[in-house]
Amino acid sequence: MDAPTLDAYLARLGLHTQPAPGLATLALLQARHNAIFPFETLSTLLRDAVAIDLPSVQHKLLREGRGGYCYELNGLFLALLQQLGFDARALAARVVMGQTDPSPGARTHMLVMVRIDAVDYIADVGFGGNTPTGPLRLDHRFAQATPHGYYRLDRHGQDYLLQVEVDGQWRPLYRFDLQVQAPIDHVVGNWYVCTHPHSTFPGQLRVALAGPGWRRTLGGGVYTVHRPGQPSERRPLADVDAVLQVLDEAFGITPPAHPRLREAIAAWLRGAA
Repeated sequence: MDAPTLDAYLARLGLHTQPAPGLATLALLQARHNAIFPFETLSTLLRDAVAIDLPSVQHKLLREGRGGYCYELNGLFLALLQQLGFDARALAARVVMGQTDPSPGARTHMLVMVRIDAVDYIADVGFGGNTPTGPLRLDHRFAQATPHGYYRLDRHGQDYLLQVEVDGQWRPLYRFDLQVQAPIDHVVGNWYVCTHPHSTFPGQLRVALAGPGWRRTLGGGVYTVHRPGQPSERRPLADVDAVLQVLDEAFGITPPAHPRLREAIAAWLRGAA
């Protein structure tokens, strides 16, 4: 990441000088990243391959008005942290959210581990509507507060299990260990997510953004706004124009100028009906 790109990235996050590495800086960067760069799967909706090399991700997120999914969002976030002097590296997780089959799935989620003052934290800006919006200590087994609810890390042998509290119940999200990941590991995981016939991403649209006091999601043809202590506001989207309007106004996304975009959104809406 060159100096102009770093400056542009920090400016998008509302920072005009390079902050010093530390826990407060990590928490600030993570919260702002989750509020500014949306999780979105327009590329996989179109069944396009997703490029996760750093120049491609920088161009998409910083210049094209787009968001992305874990390999893009956490990949860019990791590059930022390392550029700022954090001791940070990538981890890989097996998603268990909504899983009914007990057999292990592939490592298809990328997250970031950060060591600060000899303490290890995980930071994630790319898990959609359940993304934790604050750093989580690896050595704590009790509920940890974030700006958008409570999360818990339990141990299962060599694995860690991340859970989120929803309506008073703990729901599992993903399992991971601390195995070092080479760049090719993410290439393989990304290929599975965006192209494999058993992946749940191709042909689907999922969008999420989490700002101060709210979390917005788009999935299953419904736009939802969640606020702490209040009933969620759900609005079914009737047609392609309604989806495009929400992408723009609620998530700040500039959809790609793709000849099949409207057709793909229409097919997704029919499948969600």
